[in-house]
Amino acid sequence: MATWIDKEGLTFDDVLLVPQYTEIPSRTHVNLKTNLTKKIKIDIPIVSANM
Repeated sequence: MATWIDKEGLTFDDVLLVPQYTEIPSRTHVNLKTNLTKKIKIDIPIVSANM
């Protein structure tokens, strides 16, 4: 028997990031650390995307 998955999905064309004014003086002052767990932090941003 077939099972239907009924969830809303988005594509890259559905999302728009609009640039805004910021008080950050430079891109070097931005924190890109990622918490994998409560105790494990890494210094790179992770974004997964199904292709």
